[in-house]
Amino acid sequence: MSFTRNEPIVSLFPHLDDVSRHLVNRIPTLVDELFPLPGRFRAGLPRDVATLSSLLTFSRGDRSGAYLGKAPLLSAYLRYFMPWNVYRLCRLLPNLPITLNDGDSIVDLGSGPLTLPIALWIARPELRTRRLELRCLDQTGAALDAGKKLIDALSGGSSTWTIRLIRAPLGAELRGPKPALVTAINVFNELFWGIAHGQTAALTAFVERNVRLLTSLTTEDASVLVVEPGIPQSGAFIAMLRAAFIKRGRMPCAPCPHVERCPCSDDGLNHGKAKWCHFAFDTSDAPKPLLRLSDAAGIPKERATMSFLMTGKPEHTSEGFMTRVISDAFPVGAPLYGRYACSARGLVLLTGIRTALEQLPSGALLCLDPPDERVPLARDPKSHALVVKI
Repeated sequence: MSFTRNEPIVSLFPHLDDVSRHLVNRIPTLVDELFPLPGRFRAGLPRDVATLSSLLTFSRGDRSGAYLGKAPLLSAYLRYFMPWNVYRLCRLLPNLPITLNDGDSIVDLGSGPLTLPIALWIARPELRTRRLELRCLDQTGAALDAGKKLIDALSGGSSTWTIRLIRAPLGAELRGPKPALVTAINVFNELFWGIAHGQTAALTAFVERNVRLLTSLTTEDASVLVVEPGIPQSGAFIAMLRAAFIKRGRMPCAPCPHVERCPCSDDGLNHGKAKWCHFAFDTSDAPKPLLRLSDAAGIPKERATMSFLMTGKPEHTSEGFMTRVISDAFPVGAPLYGRYACSARGLVLLTGIRTALEQLPSGALLCLDPPDERVPLARDPKSHALVVKI
């Protein structure tokens, strides 16, 4: 089977446009203006960033639930992790099927310093004049307050959005109308990290519990967006989350190009080692001060990664064979390279010369010619993926 470029290739993570880049670049400056850091503490900022990075990854057991209530950690978060998360979301949000009308509401779980609202305001300019209510929930009041100051400064104080800060843990009762969109950005990995690899029953119970929570907050036609770090544990969680939503009639609309079984799910039906659905993109248009701080903290970011799922109304209307690129290029036997892609027919291995494959952006959605059912389909002996020549 071969690939015919019969439709434009759409990038899932387009580079920032000029306006978005300007606003994202303003964030480090606004943080310094709103939350001045005395000179004697600025020299220690890279160390604080590295400390917080450790608490968010390797040393999670040493972190309290309200860790952002500590001034040095909140300062490091506002100057490093929040801008990076805003940047990542601003690369993702423009192409997501988000439809919001006047009077609609959004519930943002684990909102922290309002990372999602800030990114949404930057990346979706058509929403800035809508009369929306955003209920932002987090257990750290200091982080919520900081985020409110930031979005007010970014919007010039003239926003038509009503932002309600709710200091409460995940699962707290939320008053008000059912939202059109529920979001949870980098929330669940902080909760399932304690589940050891291989404890499938425990992770399944965790997924089921949180799917019940997410669906209880919304009407049947509302959307849910979950974004997690692009690591294997998060990929497994996202695949299980997707399956649990489908059982409840909530269909995936992004990044999945189909509603069939996830070829990255670790359910024992995969041939060989299971893959994990994640995406990576370059950070060349990220704010320069942020890139310098990353280098100083010893955690340079030449690329950003994420795993995510959005449920809603699927838009898979093309008559072609839709596939979503989900891996980097890797050698499959000189001179050919390969990249994995997701499809309704399972995992696909795109093969070709390296330059042709690397021209495909991460998350690219390809419309292939439908397979000829009369011809046996070639499969990769290692992954059992369908082989498509580029």
